[in-house]
Amino acid sequence: MHRTDISAMTLLKIARMGHPVLINRAEEVADPTSRDVRSLVENMVETMHDASGVGLAAPQVHVAKRVIIFNAPKGREEADGEPSEFAPMTALINPEFEALGEETALGWEGCLSIPGLTGAVPRYTRIRYRGFGTKGEQIEREASGFHARVVQHEIDHLDGVLFPMRMTDLKLLSFNEELKHFVAGQTEIEDDLEAGEE
Repeated sequence: MHRTDISAMTLLKIARMGHPVLINRAEEVADPTSRDVRSLVENMVETMHDASGVGLAAPQVHVAKRVIIFNAPKGREEADGEPSEFAPMTALINPEFEALGEETALGWEGCLSIPGLTGAVPRYTRIRYRGFGTKGEQIEREASGFHARVVQHEIDHLDGVLFPMRMTDLKLLSFNEELKHFVAGQTEIEDDLEAGEE
């Protein structure tokens, strides 16, 4: 997307936890190449950037369609100290994923629809995901670490699942401001809190 297109874009209102659009399964998109879908994706990207997020699903902007956008930024470390895998800005229409193995890991997640809260959520560490781009092309990738976590988080939104529903220990659900007091100096967690949506 070219920055010259921004004047035509619209910031969308983000639905917050409690709104019915966030707890129902979103509908399949019949034509990924439609003008409406392209416009939705462009506006979602602008909205996500404005909110300092790294992922966004269409139900979060009050559109009950199976569309997500995300990226996994460079310069982030995984829990094991390895650099995270980079993923470019991606729009996926009618996405799905499969786990590549049974291994899971806990990771801190926030959500633009649940402002101010962070929780430790178990996710598969390696997945394969697929879907369609806005030109109708099929996209299929393998992902691990933060990249895999972001994709799983966003696809959950399409099925009416918010991250607290995935948590196995609600003692690890905290207000961001409280959590910062207890994990001061842990850069990875502080970065997650600032990222908004993981």
